[in-house]
Amino acid sequence: MNAPTLAFYIALSTLGGILIPIMAALSGALGRTLDNPWAAATIVSAGAFATVLAFTLLTGSMHISFDALKQAKPLQLLAGLGFAYYLLSITWVGPRFGIGNAIMFVLAGQILSSAAIDHFGLFGAPQKPIDALRAFGLVVMATGIAIAQIAANNTRPAT
Repeated sequence: MNAPTLAFYIALSTLGGILIPIMAALSGALGRTLDNPWAAATIVSAGAFATVLAFTLLTGSMHISFDALKQAKPLQLLAGLGFAYYLLSITWVGPRFGIGNAIMFVLAGQILSSAAIDHFGLFGAPQKPIDALRAFGLVVMATGIAIAQIAANNTRPAT
């Protein structure tokens, strides 16, 4: 992989990571405003659907055949359930548990599941076995997340 492509992938992934807690905070705030986290999640999902549909139509990327769609595994077609679960749970949990606390556990789950997906090459992902160095890195990341949240939860507000 060349350096510009790598930099582009890193930038896209980092921006996605930046937007996850922002989306969590905004959808949680909308749930509080409406006094209905489920309606808020529906509105956010509709906005996401409209955005993806507009991008797909504007870029002319809607070229798929019915035969290609029939090749998709049922599990692949259910991927949106993960987004729906995340959105519903974070919209409800975030305002009650704190965005930082909620995202900390989201990150912990992402570290665990992404490591398993890579290690076993699940769902068609490239297989990247976990060696001792990568395992150490995963432990360091999880530990860092935990320390940051412990510190945040022990911080006393200024009086």
